Amino acid sequence: MTVNPGLEGVVVGATEISRVAGQEGRLTYRGYDIADLAAHASFEEVAFLLWHGRLPNTAELDSTRRDMAAQRSLPGQLIDSLRAVPHNAWPMDVVRTGVSSLSQYVPPRPDGTHVSDVAAAMRLTAATATIVAAFDRVRRDLEPVAPRADLTHAANFLYMKNGEVPSETAARALDVYFVLLADHGFNASTFAARVTASTWADMYAAATSAVATLQGDLHGGAPGKVMKMILDIGDPAKAEAYVRALLDKGDRVMGIGHREYKVRDPRAEPLERMARDLGTSGGNPQYYAVARRLEDVAVQVLNEKKPGRRLYANVEFYTAPTLYALGIEPDMFTCMFACSRMAGWTAHIMEQMKDNRLIRPQVDYTGLVGLPWVSIERR
Repeated sequence: MTVNPGLEGVVVGATEISRVAGQEGRLTYRGYDIADLAAHASFEEVAFLLWHGRLPNTAELDSTRRDMAAQRSLPGQLIDSLRAVPHNAWPMDVVRTGVSSLSQYVPPRPDGTHVSDVAAAMRLTAATATIVAAFDRVRRDLEPVAPRADLTHAANFLYMKNGEVPSETAARALDVYFVLLADHGFNASTFAARVTASTWADMYAAATSAVATLQGDLHGGAPGKVMKMILDIGDPAKAEAYVRALLDKGDRVMGIGHREYKVRDPRAEPLERMARDLGTSGGNPQYYAVARRLEDVAVQVLNEKKPGRRLYANVEFYTAPTLYALGIEPDMFTCMFACSRMAGWTAHIMEQMKDNRLIRPQVDYTGLVGLPWVSIERR
């Protein structure tokens, strides 16, 4: 039996939602290149595309925006539960619990499950952002801010977080981030969602599995560590010495390298532009400057130490200075990832349920065999 650790190179299913072409450095959603979507599409358009398989017309986009806006508010009991959470609780723990709790406020079917459709996908996508923003305020001893229906998904998040309407630059930067992170093939959290959905668990259960999986450092937890590096370095001139010291200790340069991409992550360039623009408009260009130099020296030094590995910046690298410039703390970065990826997770859950077969792979047993029973007196 051939074992592929981490399922690397194993094709476990088919999808029409997104294509990751790692050798080419390309990512497409439903056939549309990610660079075009980042340049021209809103997050609401991309969510519709992922859920329905096509771009919306004007009436459909307006309807999607209205319907998502109507799903942003949280039940009072859920807000109260966020207030009761210790302020030092890990944010992803809170988001996981909040997402799971959403199902309790939806009337179940007779078998106890919920309908897994576009309406549920909208509810999860809209409400997850509200959960994240509400907890961010609660833990700072501030009252949650009610969502506004007249703002886009991205602008509304920043409004709920800060209590004021964001600048066009800030709203657009977060919108681009949400577009870029919305889906990415059968990554670990998406696969977890599909495994859960394959058991006929409903969308809320499958989405909760995805959120739990995203929490790990090897999947969604890297941007916070990238920002720590940027803050520790402080000055672009110190980047090379920092990277060499890090690698000499056997540590990783977080945000560099990707399981799929053998060239620079196609999502890194649009995010780099957002980080640069936010630094310029906000009067804090140093974070982008450090990140830019850090990427250059990390790629150079890694190429010296690991020739032929072809390690480049991934999407998480420029996520860090982008979100930080928006006033989002590093421990909330993975929560922001969940806000975006919920659109993709729910699309995959619906696709899995449309043509379902229980995901049940084989395993190569490597333990002991043939042991005789030993009574407890003789052990």
